[in-house]
Amino acid sequence: MFDLSALNKEQREAVQATEGAVLVLAGAGTGKTRVLTSRIAYIVAKHLCQINEILAVTFTNKAANEMKERAINLLNQTGTFTYSGENLWIGTFHSLALRIIRPYHSIFKRSSNFTIVDASDQLRLLKKLTAENKIDDKKNTPKQIAYYINRWKDRCYNPEEAKKSSQRFTVEAMAANLYQPYQDMLESLDAIDFGDILKISIELFKQNPEILQRYQDKFKYIMVDEYQDTNTAQYIWLRLLSMGHGNICCVGDDDQSIYSWRGADIENILKFDQDFKNNTIIRLGQNYRSTKNIIKAASGLIENNTMRMKKNFWTEEEAGLPVIVKALMNPIEEARFIASLIENKHRNGLAFSNIAILVRATYQTRVFEERFLAEGIPYIVVGGLKFYERKEVKDAIAYLKLTINPDDGIAFERIVNLPKRGIGTTSINKFYTLARENSISLPKAALEVAKNSKSASNTKLLNFFNQLDNWRQDIEILSPADLMQKILNESGYIGMLKESKNIEDEARLETLDELIKSLEEFDDTQEFLDYVSLVMDKTNTNNSDTLTISTIHAAKGLEFHTIFIPGFEENILPHQKSILEKGDVGIEEERRLCYVAITRAKREAYITFCNRRGAFGSSNPTYTSPSRFLKDLPRNCIRIV
Repeated sequence: MFDLSALNKEQREAVQATEGAVLVLAGAGTGKTRVLTSRIAYIVAKHLCQINEILAVTFTNKAANEMKERAINLLNQTGTFTYSGENLWIGTFHSLALRIIRPYHSIFKRSSNFTIVDASDQLRLLKKLTAENKIDDKKNTPKQIAYYINRWKDRCYNPEEAKKSSQRFTVEAMAANLYQPYQDMLESLDAIDFGDILKISIELFKQNPEILQRYQDKFKYIMVDEYQDTNTAQYIWLRLLSMGHGNICCVGDDDQSIYSWRGADIENILKFDQDFKNNTIIRLGQNYRSTKNIIKAASGLIENNTMRMKKNFWTEEEAGLPVIVKALMNPIEEARFIASLIENKHRNGLAFSNIAILVRATYQTRVFEERFLAEGIPYIVVGGLKFYERKEVKDAIAYLKLTINPDDGIAFERIVNLPKRGIGTTSINKFYTLARENSISLPKAALEVAKNSKSASNTKLLNFFNQLDNWRQDIEILSPADLMQKILNESGYIGMLKESKNIEDEARLETLDELIKSLEEFDDTQEFLDYVSLVMDKTNTNNSDTLTISTIHAAKGLEFHTIFIPGFEENILPHQKSILEKGDVGIEEERRLCYVAITRAKREAYITFCNRRGAFGSSNPTYTSPSRFLKDLPRNCIRIV
């Protein structure tokens, strides 16, 4: 007999509702993984099907492995079953769909050992295509083209549909024109990419009803984790597989739908009752993670969203401390305040590993990293690199190093072709040869080559050296921050990022803005470069008890005793881009981000905002407004200090 006594009433109901379409609305910390794994074990223990007749889908290998291990352990605990986990259909969308399509490789014109290209291989192939088609890959970068192609595949669009949906004379239109040649190239290489896996599976099912029937008959029950994060292709794939028996259980939380930028469609969960007839909706409202005040704050906040399914979110935990809200003068004071609190908590026995700082934008981490390095607080950055390890920061610092030191070969090699000046590997190798033969530095060798040749690339290289000479004359005149701003503008580096439509490059502009702010604290450029070298040395130390700095997006699924949410301001949270591009829909997703951030806390949550903060390209801080979401927090569970 399978024991359900460890589950609460709603959890038991979700486990025992085995027939038909079931949506389990599982709020943060309500035990959704326990429900999913118990449901798998319950169905098998009740002899409703064999364990290899259950299709259980999630988004990450880590989540899939956890689900598999916990379900098998539950079954083995009954004493009547012994499962090793072989031949189970528990995995990610891509791994399971790939398993389905591989035996039918000849239908989509591949060999049995076809290759799956990863993201870097995809960019390499697209770069080759742009070169073959004489496309300027600075205006139409492989990353931009890959973004559009991947999104079309997420929507199951073929090349013709992509062309019809694209605006003329845009990067999107260019990507649409390359979609079919890219697919032809994949076929010639006996390869597919990740976006193809689900798309091919769907086409296979639609064009071959007998194959679809086989898998509909095979899987007696389908279970889906994080349903709110599904895109169109994933939704269609699940619908097709479940149409036979109709036994599909989707677990998710519309209030935690925060990935629209990568194709997730919140409508999939919101319209569940329309898509699946004779459905059952079960709401898991009891939170086992957080205190009453944290739950009240999160609930009061998210209830202001209109695109959501109503649910009662509660806990039997103690009231705990109210959520603390604090206004600071500027980001430096904000970092100092938070670091001081962290030090006090650590002295009173709270491990650093139980504390997290959750930011909306990656550039926000800089002031905290520098404060923690000064205070000796060990930290890790989740979901990204530490500030001074980021590509754009290293590029900018390389420009500064080469300006200060004309013989810095490492800095020269890093940025001589950023933005592109036609200086490739062949040219660099020529510079190295000349440098060794004449016992001179790499930059000096490159300058000699540039002076003695009139090719287009060497003309650009000579212009680059002239720029360096001009910047060197400014070292004694301009402040380090103004010098950095001038270099980034005149080199074309800022222009390169601004011309790009890539989301990552927009974030890089914010990071460079933060770098320039950091330079405002120094009177001497060399002093700053020495400081950065020391910072990089300190960040390489290892410590198992480390504080976490994370973006809110990357923190989903994590939990901490104490969390801090800095930058609770208009244009940060909610982010300016969401406000401008998505309007009310964007505001609601930003509010969901706040909800996710607050519900990461088990015992204490702190919200801070600044009265003044610098704007991009400006050395003068401007006045800011507290986030509109501050008004959404119920006054009986927060304390403004």
